[in-house]
Amino acid sequence: MAPYVADRASYEEAVGLMARFGDDAGFEAAARADLSRDRGNVRNFCRWRQIERLIVHLSLEDTPAVIH
Repeated sequence: MAPYVADRASYEEAVGLMARFGDDAGFEAAARADLSRDRGNVRNFCRWRQIERLIVHLSLEDTPAVIH
């Protein structure tokens, strides 16, 4: 199942983290989510969790196609 992508900015953020952090991109997104949660920013917490799931999905070698 494909993860929810809120907007293009979320996709670009995920791809940017993958380019910058490589295999640790998911951990970076999770750390940013945790920081947002600790600061009480629920909106950014949810956004970073979505980006974390998107990174995992994009990292799969056999990523399933989405039919629109």
